[in-house]
Formats: sequence, structure tokens, C-alpha cells
Amino acid sequence: MPLGTSSRRSRGALLVVALVAVLSIFAAACGGGRSDSSGDSTATTKASSSTDFGTMTSPCGKGDAKGATQQGVTDTSITIGYGDDAGYPTSPGLNKEMSDAVKAMIKWCNDQGGINGRQVIGNYGDAAIMNVNNVMTEACSKVFMLVGQGWSLDSAQEQTRVGCKMASVPTYTVSPQFANGPMMVQPSPNPADFYNASAAALMAEKFPTQVKKAATMYGNYAATVDSSEKAKLAFSQVGWTFLDCDQSYNIMGESNWTPFLQRLKDCGAEAVYFSGSYAPNFENILDAAKAIGFSPIWMEEANFYDTNFAKWNTSGNADNVYVQMTYYPFEQADKVPATAKYLEIVTANGGSTSLLGAQATAAFLLWAQGAQSCGSNLTSDCVISALQKVTSYDAGGLQSTTNPGQNKPGNCSMVVKLSGTKYEQVLPTTIGTQTCDPKYLVSLTGPVVDRAKLDSNRISQAGK
Repeated sequence: MPLGTSSRRSRGALLVVALVAVLSIFAAACGGGRSDSSGDSTATTKASSSTDFGTMTSPCGKGDAKGATQQGVTDTSITIGYGDDAGYPTSPGLNKEMSDAVKAMIKWCNDQGGINGRQVIGNYGDAAIMNVNNVMTEACSKVFMLVGQGWSLDSAQEQTRVGCKMASVPTYTVSPQFANGPMMVQPSPNPADFYNASAAALMAEKFPTQVKKAATMYGNYAATVDSSEKAKLAFSQVGWTFLDCDQSYNIMGESNWTPFLQRLKDCGAEAVYFSGSYAPNFENILDAAKAIGFSPIWMEEANFYDTNFAKWNTSGNADNVYVQMTYYPFEQADKVPATAKYLEIVTANGGSTSLLGAQATAAFLLWAQGAQSCGSNLTSDCVISALQKVTSYDAGGLQSTTNPGQNKPGNCSMVVKLSGTKYEQVLPTTIGTQTCDPKYLVSLTGPVVDRAKLDSNRISQAGK
């Protein structure tokens, strides 16, 4: 089914652009006093206050910071840029949950007194996918920093961003140029040269025979190609063996999916890593697979954790779909205070929620932590310098621990699967925990890394 056949399906069909690289796995290193080498637990004994975000003391509050230290900063305010691709014509509202989260967090922060007494002002930018450079150009003339934004074609922004020295704490990165870009720190690192393979390792332990006969299926789009290439390199290091029958499909959809599935079936694939969107492409793929009696294990990124996809699975065609996660699913909000806090703050502000929205929240909290530490000396150099020292971060328990300062993912994850219209955690078996091991953070080499043109400090030179 081609893109645009319905409003929900057209949105899903392009959601991959923004999500596939970013949610590559929100993995994390065990640490911060929350876990041992066997797992990352949501449990905590910390006494919380009304302004805490899970286990994180709020970085917001009153103060007497002064000085017009940089563009967007005054004695009384800090103007940040944020945004999404909501105006893309064939996908109205694309990824608006990120902006809903940032708006809600700005209010939450300002209600406490702002950052050291300065109120936070948000300047929204709708890139509508194709207008990212225009939005970046505007940001270069108006805002202090970019915070919690996510633009699908972020490779097109990099020359402008780097040229105007616009620092960023984004929700996500897609291109290798931005994922390893200068003046950028993100809560869920997605660099070109490292990968959290913990979920793949868990699946290899559970399905040792099937993963020896694996294949990939991905859209003919830079983000999905990169994501699939990285996954294949990483999975091969934790027990997966890939057959010579990978399938590339038209990101806009195919009129007939059967040949793709028949090729995988004839090849003997028993586990398939799929890079793309759940609707309409993957839903149509699952229907076509059932029609020819092909039922492999499907390994998916976290963008497949979606209520609309779950609602679609009334037939059970998606019951073999396994989703890797490093943020905690909303079904576990009763066990994860930070997840409950995210849902509470955004819902109270009238916003919509999603995993991408949770990641935008993590980005805002990370930025606010850095900005708060700078006091009256509030410059983007100060914020980035402060955040580069943050080597253990979990957004108060919203995600498992990552290493933003060194731009490295963690080594923890869980796996959930669909069972009818419900998601259930299956790995590890203890609900509300994630499995961690340093060996799951694997380094990558190859064309996807080469495209980033990394210097000796792992900073991309491709955006210059």
C-alpha cells in the first residue's frame, strides 16, 4: 500500500524516517547505583519531592542568575528552539509528541522558577521534513540552543548548524553527520561507531537456532539503510548469522509484498530484522507472510512499541514481533516513577504521549541540568562542556543508563512482544528490569562509519 492511503497509515509510513535511527536501541550502561552486572532495575529507595523527576532532583528552580551572556539569554529569560516535522503534508502531526513534551517540560520548569530564576521560552520550528535547513537558519538568528528537537533529514541542517555554532541537545539524531556532530550531546546516543547489542544478545540466548538463519529487510532510504547496516554488524557480534537474502523495499510501499516474503522463506530465514515503519508497510508484510505460511521471528526497533500497532493486531499476525527497548514501557508506569511523571506532566498540559516524547523529556532534563550548572555564566559552550562530563544518565529512571558525555549508548535493554493487542515484557523475565553487560556495547566499522568522517575525537567532519 503506498504512502497516503489514510491519515493514520501515511503518518506511520513516514514515522520510520524520524524513529528508526533514533530509537535504534535506547540502550544503557548499568550504573548510577541502580543495578549490578545482571540487570538494570527500576527500584529506588530515594525519598522524592513533588518537583523531583523520578530519582532525579529537578534542575529547575528560583535563583538570581543575571546577564545577557549569549543570543537568546537575558536577565530574565532563556529562549530555546525545539521542533518536529508535524507539517509534512502527507503525514500531518508527524512526531508532534516530542514538541508536546518540550512544551510541557517548559511549563513544569517555569512553574518552579525557571533555570536559576530565568524563565524558559520555547521557539517552535516545524521542518516538515523538507524544510529543515530553513528552520535551522531561523534558529541561528533567534535562539540560545536547540533542545528536544527531532528533524528527519538532519543531514541537511548540519552545514548551517555548524556554521552558526548552534549547540544542540536533541531528542534524536538520524544521519551519521549529526549523530557524531560537534556541539551536540543527546540523552540516548546513536553514534555511527557504537551499538548497544544487548537485546540481540538476549534474543540469541532465547532463540539460538533461529538467529543462525537471520536476514534483514529494510526500506530504500538512508536512515533505514544505515540502521539495518549497523544492526547487522552488531548482531553478528552477539551470535547472529545472516543469510545472503537481505531484502530492500520501496519506503513508499510496494504493490505486492509476496515476492519479498517468498524470497526470505525460500532462503530459509527464521529470524528477520526489519527496519521501517509498522504502518502500512509492516502490517502489509505480516499479512502477506501469513498468506504464504511464513512465520519467522521479527526483531524490531522501539518505534514498533505503539498503541496503534497493538490495536491492529486483532488477528494475531504480529504475535511473533519482538521489540527492543531501553526506555520503560508505559504499562510499567506503576513500577517506574519517572515514566509515571512523564505521562502526568504531558497529559496535564494537554499533550500526546509516545516513546519519542519520553526521549524529548530526557533531552530537556539533560539540557536543564547543564544550564543550571552554568549559573550566570550561561553560554552554550558552558552547557556543552558541562554535559560532556555526564557519563551516566538515566533521566531519573525514564531510560536505562547511557553515556551522553562520551556519545556512547549503554549496554542494557529489555525485549517486549505483542500478544494480541497487548505488549508484554519477555526478556529479561523479571518485569521492570533490563539486562546489562559491558560486552553488549560493541564497536562498529565499515561504510556507515566511514560516511561520518570521524576525527580522532569521534567528531564528524562531514557537516562542514
